[in-house]
Amino acid sequence: MAKLFSSEDKDLNTSPRVVRERDYSDVDLNLDARTAAGGYSSGDGDILRKTDAAAVKQAIKTLLLTNRFEKPYRPNFGGNLGGLLFELMDENTADLMINQIRAAIERYEPRARVTNLKIIATPDYNTVSVQIEFRIVNTQVSDALRIKLTDTPAAAPVVPPV
Repeated sequence: MAKLFSSEDKDLNTSPRVVRERDYSDVDLNLDARTAAGGYSSGDGDILRKTDAAAVKQAIKTLLLTNRFEKPYRPNFGGNLGGLLFELMDENTADLMINQIRAAIERYEPRARVTNLKIIATPDYNTVSVQIEFRIVNTQVSDALRIKLTDTPAAAPVVPPV
């Protein structure tokens, strides 16, 4: 049974579609203030922003370095890579890491699609390197991210006594 529409409705089966590309932006996690060029004047003092690929790259890094139960009310958020750092590094653990990384990015970072993922383990030095190549969805720009995980914290800067 065909529906009848008035002549002023025209063709209701088609509608104009407006597509707008949105720039991605995020706050720079270093929280540095924006200053004028040359450093001679103070600028407006606003916090620096990351845009497009840099914003997505920062978001992926933050996502993967977040362990489970670190984000309140979202216990599954994160890549949980720190939780796997002390596991026996074999092929099964590497596959588990790859699956967790892919699942976390698919679920929590829709702006990126993983194109290549590689795990490099150095058990003698207790380190694992994760190399991720990804493509930004709206711009089709490809980028890479390397995260090095270790069981020893970074050396704290030595502050001389006053």
